[in-house]
Amino acid sequence: MTDASHPTPCDLLIEAGWVVPVEPHGVVLAEHAVAVKDGAIVAVLPTAQARVRFLADETLSRPQSVLIPGLVNAHAHNAMTLLRGVADDLPLMDWLTGHIWPIEGAVVSPPFVADGVALAVAEMLRGGVTCCNDMYFFPDAAAATYHRLGFRALVGLIVIDFPTAWATSTDAYFDKAGQVHDLYRDDRLVRTCFAPHAPYTVSDAAFERVRMLSDLLDVPVHCHVHETAQEIADSIKAHRQRPIARLDRLGVFNDRLIAVHMTQLTDAEIALCVARGVSVAHCPESNLKLASGICRSEDLRRAGVNLALGSDGCASNNDLDLFGEMRTTALLAKVAAGDAAAMRAADVLRMATLGGARALGMNDAIGSIEVGKRADLALVDMDRIETQPLYDPISQLVYATGRQHVTDVWIDGERKLREGVLVDIDTSAVIANARQWRERIAVIGRSGRH
Repeated sequence: MTDASHPTPCDLLIEAGWVVPVEPHGVVLAEHAVAVKDGAIVAVLPTAQARVRFLADETLSRPQSVLIPGLVNAHAHNAMTLLRGVADDLPLMDWLTGHIWPIEGAVVSPPFVADGVALAVAEMLRGGVTCCNDMYFFPDAAAATYHRLGFRALVGLIVIDFPTAWATSTDAYFDKAGQVHDLYRDDRLVRTCFAPHAPYTVSDAAFERVRMLSDLLDVPVHCHVHETAQEIADSIKAHRQRPIARLDRLGVFNDRLIAVHMTQLTDAEIALCVARGVSVAHCPESNLKLASGICRSEDLRRAGVNLALGSDGCASNNDLDLFGEMRTTALLAKVAAGDAAAMRAADVLRMATLGGARALGMNDAIGSIEVGKRADLALVDMDRIETQPLYDPISQLVYATGRQHVTDVWIDGERKLREGVLVDIDTSAVIANARQWRERIAVIGRSGRH
């Protein structure tokens, strides 16, 4: 039994003014501490008790800060940080086919992906994001970058029905997917999933193959679904059914699916999400910017669908700021539902943490501050002009706090951000690389190739 004369050793003790564990839901623990040993959370207890029970190699006392689980970005195209602002104020298909795809055809390569992902990781860490679900070409380069930087990620093994720099045929996409999966099968932080791009870019046969392999390998499936009204109309014309009905027919609409956007839903489709156990990754700011539609997030939540929060790519957002996404989610849901009580702050914070972890199949390890889980954590400073006075920490996190208030971040117990400064990332090099890509892409734009 531990006593004052025989405290338990631990690696890290974080003493916070408030700990928001997310599970239990809506709970705030005032003047609590979290003890970390070997990358895992070993105790959550009042600070006074923690000081007696533990002898820490490092103790961090932040009486004016809130400690939260690291945020989970459940949908991103992180290499597209290098395309931030390249083709703004356009509808989805014009933006995609007239600008983004032609530029990508000219520049996408392993170095492009590696540099874009490094820029994204730096941005996400500064905003309290400790895990992401990434969908893009050259997933091998993305995974290698996440591994090198010690960032937790679910890397999508892209499948799409046309040749790209990554793969030239359907068989090649699947062959390369298998190779990347095998490389990271036992990685501490990097996992893989299948990422068929969308119903309008993936054939029935490819979807059936994805379903079979996701079952065999026990990995999630990450796909854009019901993003726009045009997608629905085109699907009815081509397949005589809506995309969700088609995916359900093909066996893909199941509890492994992370369905992204979902702005075009009927009541029956929401009920089917519940019945099949589908998770929905809500990307409100990208949907608004592209005028794609509004996800019925509150209806989904009330029905019992697991909701996660995503930023989408920087070419359509234009940032990876989950604090901004949380606030937008709450406000948009209230207007869409006609109910000011819809999508409360605690519900939104859950989307950005445990909901995302559950969607990614990682809720056994991350998403909440509970004993036994990995120490993916973020400290948010509330001792600022913008966050005073403080009555309700959860409300303040969603409605008043910005990512600039994040001071410290840990992934798997390892410090990634220290008092607002990135650890082990050369920010000058990251910025210099981004500027070099801007010059190259700007030349493509001036040449009229897109």
